[in-house]
Amino acid sequence: MKANQLLYGLAMAPALAGAQNTEKPNIIFVLCDDMGWGDLGCYGQQYISTPNIDRLAAEGMQFMQAYAGCPVSAPSRASLMTGQHTGHCKIRGNKEYWGDQWDASLYNGIGDYKRVGQEPLDINHVVLPEIMKDNGYNTAQFGKWAGGYETSESTPDKRGVDEFYGPICQFQAHTYYPNFLNKYSKDDGDEGVTREIMTENIKHKYQVDDPDYYARPQYSADLIHQKAMAWIDKQTSAKPFYGLFTYTLPHAELVQPEDSILLAYRAKFCDDTNAGQNLGSWYHMAIGRHAQFAGMITRLDAYVGEIMAKLEEKGLAENTILIFSSDNGPHEEGGADPDFFNRDGVLRGLKRSCHEGGIRIPFVVRWPGKVPAGVKNDHQLAFYDIMPTFCDIIGVEDYVNRYKRTQPNGEEDYFDGISFLPTLLGKDKDQVKHDYLYWEIWENYLHELAVRQGDWKLIYNNNESSPRLYDLATDIHEDNNLAGDARYADKLKELKKIAREARVGSTLFPFGNLSGLND
Repeated sequence: MKANQLLYGLAMAPALAGAQNTEKPNIIFVLCDDMGWGDLGCYGQQYISTPNIDRLAAEGMQFMQAYAGCPVSAPSRASLMTGQHTGHCKIRGNKEYWGDQWDASLYNGIGDYKRVGQEPLDINHVVLPEIMKDNGYNTAQFGKWAGGYETSESTPDKRGVDEFYGPICQFQAHTYYPNFLNKYSKDDGDEGVTREIMTENIKHKYQVDDPDYYARPQYSADLIHQKAMAWIDKQTSAKPFYGLFTYTLPHAELVQPEDSILLAYRAKFCDDTNAGQNLGSWYHMAIGRHAQFAGMITRLDAYVGEIMAKLEEKGLAENTILIFSSDNGPHEEGGADPDFFNRDGVLRGLKRSCHEGGIRIPFVVRWPGKVPAGVKNDHQLAFYDIMPTFCDIIGVEDYVNRYKRTQPNGEEDYFDGISFLPTLLGKDKDQVKHDYLYWEIWENYLHELAVRQGDWKLIYNNNESSPRLYDLATDIHEDNNLAGDARYADKLKELKKIAREARVGSTLFPFGNLSGLND
C-alpha cells in the first residue's frame, strides 16, 4: 500500500496539470442511504423510475466495481471522511451514545429526542471538509452527520463545515418526521450546532404503534433538500464550493408524503400492506412497503434532477463535479423487500455483509468536458480513495505529509487511498491500482472482515473457524467457497496474511476471534 502511495505522489500531479484551468472545480457529492447496486435504472433496475440519475450516468462515468467503506453507515461514512479503510479507521461500527452512556436497550425509547449521537470521528486525523476548507472552498453538509455527538469535539462546525442542516445523530435519521433537526451556519454567526425543533411535528404523537404519527407534516428529507438547494443558490463562480448531501432516502422507515410520486407507485404495485414489517422495532409501520420504497428512490432521483437544473440555471454546471453514490448495500429493515426489486441483481448479500451486495455500490461521476460521457468503468475504487482524488483535483500535492497529524499513541497516521483521477479523465493506463481492498465491520456480536485482491475475495467473521475464498471472475455471486481446495492454498495463505497485516487493533470495536486467519 505504501508503495502505491509513493507512486500516487509521482504519477498523479501531471494528470492534474492537464485536467483543469486555474479555476478550481466545484464538487457536490450526493450520498444516499442503503441504496443497493441494482436499485437504479442505469444499473439494471426495471421497476423503479430514476430518469435523472440515469441521465447523470449517461453524461458521465458509471463505475461498476465501486465500493463503500463498510457495509454499514457510520464506518462507511468515516472511511469517506478520513481516507482510511476500516482496518485503520477509528470508527468500525455503528455506536450510539445516550447522554453519558450507551445502551442498545434504549433503542425502544425513540420517543425521547434528547439522545445525542455517534462515536466521534478521530480528532487527531484530518477529515475531508477540513481539507476543502483549507484550500479555499465554501463547505457544507446537508443530511446525516454521524460523526460525533452534539457535545463532542467532532461536530460539523468543528470539522471544517461552514453550513450544516440535518440530524447529528444517525439514529435520529431513522425517522422522517422527527422531533428536531440540527443546524449550523457560519454566515448566520452561529457559534455552534443547535437544534431546530419541528414545532408542527411535536403536536402529534411519536409512538411506533400510534397512527397520529402520520399526521406530522414536516418531512425531514424534503426539508434537508430544500436547505441544500438554498445553499447552492447562494453560490457563485467567485469562490469554489464543496457540498456533501447525505440524504437519508431510501433508508427505513418506509414513509413519505402522500403526493404524486407515492400515489403513482400505489397504483402500480398490488402491495402487501405490512408483510415483513418488523413489528416491535423502532420503525413506524410501512403502509404499502413496495410503493413506499420505490417512491423514496424516485423522490431521491427528483432531488438529483433539481440539483442538476439549479446548477444549469446558475451557469455552474460546466465547472461542477457531481457525484452520486450510496453508503452501503440494500437494507431489509422496516419492511423493505430487496428480493421483490431484485435490488442487487447478481450480487449476494445485504447491508451488514461483506459479500459484494453489502459493499458494492452505485457510483456515478459527471464532470462536463473532463470525464468522458456514457462510459462504464471497471476500476476498483473504495470510499477511502475519495480524499486523495479530491486533493488531486484541487491541486493539493503530497496530501499525506501535508495533513498527517501526530498520534497520541505514537502509531502511524494512516492514509489508505489512491487517487482515481486518471480513470476519471479517461487515462486508464496511467491509473495506479490498489494491491488490495480491505473492509471490516463491528456489528453487535458479528465481526466480519474482507479482502479483495484482483478477482480474489476473502471473507472471515468471528463465528467461523476459517475464512471463505471466492473467485469473483467466475463466481460473482460468491457461492463456491474455494478455501478447502488445495489448488488455491497459496492464494488463501496470501490473503490471510494481508488480512492480518491490514488492520490495527481497536479497543472500541474489538474484532474478537481472529484465530481463523492464522496459518
